[in-house]
This record gives sequence, structure tokens and C-alpha cells, in this order.
Amino acid sequence: MTITASASSALTAKATFDDLGLSAPLLQALREKGYSTPSPIQEQAIPAVLSGRDLMAAAQTGTGKTAGFTLPMLETLSHGARPGRGQIRALVLTPTRELAAQVLDNARDYSRHLRLRSEVVFGGVKINPQIQRLQQGVDLLVATPGRLLDLHQQGAVRFERVEFLVLDEADRMLDMGFIHDIRRVLSRLPERRQNLLFSATFSPSIRKLATGLLNDPLQIQITPPNQTARTVQQVVHPCDMKRKPDLLSHLIRSNDWQQVLVFSRTKHGANRVAEKLTNEGLVAAAIHGNKSQGARTRALQGFKDGSVRVLVATDIAARGIDIQQLPHVVNLDLPNVAEDYVHRIGRTGRAGECGHAISLVAAEEALLLKAIERTTRESLEKVLVPGFEPTVLDAPPLDLSGGRGRRSPRGGGPTRNHHERNRGGGGSRGGSSRSASGRPKRSGRPPQR
Repeated sequence: MTITASASSALTAKATFDDLGLSAPLLQALREKGYSTPSPIQEQAIPAVLSGRDLMAAAQTGTGKTAGFTLPMLETLSHGARPGRGQIRALVLTPTRELAAQVLDNARDYSRHLRLRSEVVFGGVKINPQIQRLQQGVDLLVATPGRLLDLHQQGAVRFERVEFLVLDEADRMLDMGFIHDIRRVLSRLPERRQNLLFSATFSPSIRKLATGLLNDPLQIQITPPNQTARTVQQVVHPCDMKRKPDLLSHLIRSNDWQQVLVFSRTKHGANRVAEKLTNEGLVAAAIHGNKSQGARTRALQGFKDGSVRVLVATDIAARGIDIQQLPHVVNLDLPNVAEDYVHRIGRTGRAGECGHAISLVAAEEALLLKAIERTTRESLEKVLVPGFEPTVLDAPPLDLSGGRGRRSPRGGGPTRNHHERNRGGGGSRGGSSRSASGRPKRSGRPPQR
């Protein structure tokens, strides 16, 4: 059975959390957080999980998917026996440390009135404190696959009591090469368990994974694949590759943007842009896989509390960034895969708020832009910024394969790396047979966003 719902329908939904079968402690926690009306995925997923069904859900960041699986799991766990030494009862696997920490925060918020223990384990930090926290047993454990297997190998975690398995952002886990670790975890779990799979899309690789994992799952698709939110205003500013950092700084200053999430294709590029902006008086921080966990946590916290004005992130590191009412997302580099554009700009314009997605596009990225427009079925508005008009109109396309790329599953676009690469902020220089700008209109002054 497949259920398709629009994410925007949450604004007019008549159901409340009281209608979904949750107990008083969970409802009290939801009220304390100011939640009364479930989102479409929560309205469909919570009763399904409570009934014991396996679930396969296509939902992007910002749809409320985390509560869609944590709430019913916490409800079920609250009625069961406590775990023994080293045992866990529910396991949530995530691709990144940031997402794992976010899921844990949500689980603890919702279970504040329940006698349940939730913990998180991931790499990049010392393992001994994690071993100590697992000794008493954990009701809900959020983990990245590699660190979980390390802990199991050391005998710090036991799987025989696992009742729930959740794969969160399963598509990203496959992209990051975690399939072998996932299979190793699955081979160690009890056969009798409830499985929940969440992914941005139902790609062929996700369906293949689901075939061997899920038993007669309910399928929920919240937003049509690759559809951008109507609340996000999108614009393309054509410019030369080497002028992108200067244009970014100009836009932030001239429009007085106070909170900006910037996407860079590379870790090195993210570092360079963050350093440049900070040196110019715009406090910025970079977040990517080479940063220590402490540095990533401080950068995220600073961005949330306003002490960091600009957060520059790679696609993988940005998973798990959950900030309500984020006003501006800037694509310093277009993503290698068109679908990632939808994921990026989906971080703004949430919950009915108006958001702005700005893409700085060089001639070398013409094919990437065409793939995005083909995938989203939208023609993006092109606006020239005075003083930053492109001088390079035809250039060969960027070489994104790195010898390990693969074809984009949609849009016929270029290739994508399985791992982030250490290359410069704008990518390699070169040019395309077509201009990335199309026919941009000229703005008499920078657009006020």
C-alpha cells in the first residue's frame, strides 16, 4: 500500500496528536514544545508504526520525519521491559554525526516524561565514554554504522533485544558507501523486529535495499520527487567562477542577511570561503568531514544562536542541520547531482515561511544548471548583479568524476563522487558549450532578499 501526501497539507490538517494513539506523557511533551497538529508524514507514520507495520517513507528534511518514527517507538518502548546490561531495544542508524545528535535531541525531548534512556554513539570522539554510557542498557540508541560495529566488536553493545531498526536518510548512507556496514549490522540483529526506512526518494537502490529488509511495508511518499517548495523564492546570479566569493560577500552585506547557509562542493572550498568572510568582518564557520566533532558542534551552535552569521557546509556535513525559519540558502557551487539541489534549498521556506535560495552559477556549471531545471521542471530566474557580470560565457564543463563518479539517476546530469574531494572552492576552471546564464535580466541594484 502506498500513501502520497503533500507536505503543505500539514497547514490545513484536521487531525491532532491526540488522535494518533499516543499516551499522555508524549502528548504533554509535544504540548510543551508547542506542537498540536501533526505533519502529513507524522499523521500517516505514527499509527502505522504503532500497529506494528514495517514502513518505507520518502520524506525530505523539514517534513517532521524524525518525530514520525521516534514518537511511536517511544510509545511502544514505554510499555516494555527495561533493557539489560549492554542491551538496546531500538536502533536508529544515520549517515552523519550531526543527524545522529539531532535525532537524539528529539528523542530526549519527546521522552522527558517517560522512564526511558536514549543515547547516541558516533566516530570522531573517544570511545570509552560511549562504552560506559551503554553499560546500563539503552532503550533507544542512535548511531552511525562504523562506530556501532566497533562497539559491538568490543562487546559494549548487544543486539538480542532489538525491537526496532530505523534507517534514517538511507539514500545518503548508500551514497556514502555504508551499504557493507549496514549489511554487517543487519546480520547481527534478531529476525523478529520492526523495520522503518526513511529516504529522500524511492530510488532503485533504495527499493533494492528495502526488498531484503522490509516485510510488506506501508509506503508513504510525502512530496513528489524533486519538487521544490512553493514558499522558496529561487534566483540564479551568473558570474565568473573566481568572483563567486566576492559576490557572496557583496550579497550578504548589501542585503543585510543575518543567517546564511552556504553550500560548497569541496571541503577546501568551504574552509577558504569561511576564512575570507571572517577576515572581512562577516563571522563564518565551515563544517565538513575533516572537522573534529567538537568544531562541528561549536559551529552549528554558533549558527543557531546567531554568533556565527554564515555557515559554509558540504552536502554530507549539512545532513542533520535542522534550523527552523532559515531565511537564506546560497549555492556557492551547484551540486553534482540535480536532486541534491532540492535537498539543499528545502532547508529554507519551511512551515509556510518564505525562504530564499540563491545560486551563484559560472559558465562551467551550465550542464549542472540544465540538469537541475530539467529535474525540478522549473526555469530558474537569472539576474545579473551590477559589477559582477560574467566575462566568461563559454567554457568546458567541470570534471566531477574524479575517476569514481557515477551517472545521476535523474536529469541525465553529470557524475557524482562517493566521497567529498579536496579541491578548490570553485572547482576546476574550464568552460561549456552553452552559457550558464541563459538570458539573464539586469538588475539596477542588487536584489533585496
